[in-house]
Order: sequence, then C-alpha cells, then structure tokens
Amino acid sequence: MTDRFETLIDRQIREAQERGEFDDLPGAGKPLPNRNELNDELWWVKRKLADESLTMPLPPSLALRKEAESALAEARAAATEDEVRRILEEINGKIAEGNRKAMSGPPLNLMPYDVEEFLDAWRERRPGGGS
Repeated sequence: MTDRFETLIDRQIREAQERGEFDDLPGAGKPLPNRNELNDELWWVKRKLADESLTMPLPPSLALRKEAESALAEARAAATEDEVRRILEEINGKIAEGNRKAMSGPPLNLMPYDVEEFLDAWRERRPGGGS
C-alpha cells in the first residue's frame, strides 16, 4: 500500500462523501450542463438570452416576413371586413416601405397583399359565405 498525501480539503471531501452528504444532490448522475460552452465564444450571450427568455433579434427583412405571416393569420381570424382591411393595409404599408429601402438580411421577396382578393377568400370561409 502506498502512502498517499491527503490535503485538508481532500480529507474534508472524503469524510463528507462517507457521511453521504453528497447523496441525492440535484443533477446527481447527470452530465454537467453547457459542457461545450467554452467552444462557443457567444456562450454567455446565449445563456443570458435563455435565462431571460429572450430571442436573438432577426435581421429586418426576416422580421418583416415574420410580421407579415402573423398579420395574415390575424386577418384570417378577424371578425369584420373593416378589421381585415385595416390589418392588411397596415402590413402592406410596411412591405412597400421595406421594398423601397435596402433592408439588411436576406432579400425581402414580399409583395403587398391584394386586399380585395383576400377579402373574397375571407368571405368564403365565413359561415354562410359563398352560397
């Protein structure tokens, strides 16, 4: 048997283990979280965003595409034609402005929506519509 030098800290840890003080700790037997963080130079930004339940901002062109999708869903669920018209005219203004300006991010590739065509389809989906 070899004589092993045991530091004060090592002895305290060993004795605590023998007393079972490390048993049933949260995460026992599970891998350490975020083990690959050191390979990612933005690890701290990603952790902060996750801790705060935030998301990374999208480039303006992608943000407008996402807003347009949301506007269409909102217009489909609208209760009145005036509401549909208001929603589509508002997003059409933003799309026209985005097409006029150079936006950062991928190309916008959106054209303003045809309000009357959308309204025709909206009316068809309504109860009693199209008959």
